[in-house]
Amino acid sequence: MKKLLFTISIAVIASLNILAQGYRNPVLPGFHADPSVCTNGKDFYLVNSTFQYFPGVPVFHSKDLIHWEQVGNCLSRKSQLDLSGLYTQNQPELGWTNAGIYAPTIRYHEGRYYMVTTIFPSRRHFYVWTDDPSKEWSDPIFIDFALGSCDPTLFWDEGKCYFLWKAAADETRPGIKPGEINICEIDIHTGRRIGDVHHLGTGLGGRYPEGPHIYKKDGYYYMMLAEGGTEHGHHVNILRSRSLFGPYESNPANPILTHFSMKMQNSNIQGLGHADLIQAPDSSWWMICLGYRTSGYLLHVMGRETMLAPALWPSI
Repeated sequence: MKKLLFTISIAVIASLNILAQGYRNPVLPGFHADPSVCTNGKDFYLVNSTFQYFPGVPVFHSKDLIHWEQVGNCLSRKSQLDLSGLYTQNQPELGWTNAGIYAPTIRYHEGRYYMVTTIFPSRRHFYVWTDDPSKEWSDPIFIDFALGSCDPTLFWDEGKCYFLWKAAADETRPGIKPGEINICEIDIHTGRRIGDVHHLGTGLGGRYPEGPHIYKKDGYYYMMLAEGGTEHGHHVNILRSRSLFGPYESNPANPILTHFSMKMQNSNIQGLGHADLIQAPDSSWWMICLGYRTSGYLLHVMGRETMLAPALWPSI
């Protein structure tokens, strides 16, 4: 870990008009929070949080990661998502605007697409699947062995599927540590847990660690997550391990993505975080993340938007 594991070219996010890169940020403007992206090798698909709105979880398609067209919704039937009366359940004082679908992740594996997410305030995780993202998705398969704050993801390795989530701060189930990022193997057909739950830590000490994803590259497992909350202090860190279950060690260059610095403090784009990585057909790597455009020093009115940045993996 003496050399830089991973860097993000943040200059592309620092401006809304980068002609040299051939695109401008945000690539999805206005209320497109918590982006996640996958590819089947030629087409890219992206999803976002929809909270209390229905249909839920829009699906966008692109050929170049820049131009996106909505082709459907993952949650379009009442049998998949029933939001009626949701605000009265469990914590009515939170109100309607704090309920619904939080932080989806989309993944592609062996011809099938999966979207996994969390519904609030019950904090139940579930996933749906389809063979064609522009058509109907399955009814939900619920994860019954874990509750969490949000931000679950799926990861395949050597023929096995793993479920990754962050335990809620008040988690009390046996073997689960409050606030910790956890992983275990599941049966992708049923959502049933297989084997032990493994604890991967709580990030690097920033508040509200969220959006953990795992990637495998060159014999290493990389765990990427956001910390600092969806505010000016939002940022992205990355850790790596030779073993899926850790221990994970931090990149000395963390955070790999942030505008919470003296250099970028006057950028009109702030709050960068909740990121996902993707490799394009030409072998280049890219990061999709959220951010917001400010309208004054600390003010923003457009909501969290979807941004794009090139990513580099220097030789180790």
